[in-house]
Order: sequence, then C-alpha cells, then structure tokens
Amino acid sequence: MTAVHILLVGLGGFFGAMARYFISKKLNGIAPNRIPMGTLIVNLIGSFLLGIITGAHANAMIMLLLGTGFMGAFTTFSTFKLELIKLYLNKDNKNFLLYIIITYSAGMILAYLGYVIGSFIG
Repeated sequence: MTAVHILLVGLGGFFGAMARYFISKKLNGIAPNRIPMGTLIVNLIGSFLLGIITGAHANAMIMLLLGTGFMGAFTTFSTFKLELIKLYLNKDNKNFLLYIIITYSAGMILAYLGYVIGSFIG
C-alpha cells in the first residue's frame, strides 16, 4: 500500500459519500414511513456499477478509486440495516420484508448483469 493508493481510495470515497448523501436526501423523503428509496437506489446502482468495474477487470488504480473508494462510500450497508430496524420497530412487516427482498435479490441480479456487461468492455 502506497500513499497514492490511500489517496485514490480517499478521493473516491469523498465523491462517493457526497453522491450518496445527495441522492438519499432527494429520494428518501418521497414516501415517508415506507421503503427508503434513496438508500435502495444507491445500493442497487452501486451493485450494478461495481459489477461493471469488476467484470471489466479494471486495473488496480481504477479499482481502488472507483471500486473501493467511490462504491465503498456510495453504497451503505449500515444505513440499510438501520432502516430495516426502524421498519421492524414500527411493525411495518410488509415493507420490512419487501425492502430486504428487493435489496438482496435485485442487488445480486444487477451486480451479475453489471459483471457480464463489464466483461464485454474489458
């Protein structure tokens, strides 16, 4: 690990976190007390884009900047879990289950689709 590697991860993380914050703020308020759309959308987009980056066999520098840095900060597992807990505590079982199913199934499908598309690019 070099200073350049750390800088690439930090730079990607900075922009990924800003993008996640912007999208989440715009979309999470659309349907209050329902599935948090901002977090869902960023996690699904992130799954797809990380699939593309991985499938394209991006070089180490691109992977550090975009994969580890940007996508690592853009997607958010901890916020997803917190939102699940809130749905559970509010006894919103339908949206609790729907959020889990959509996040995991669509996330895996989009990551695979991105990987396939990326493999054609790379």
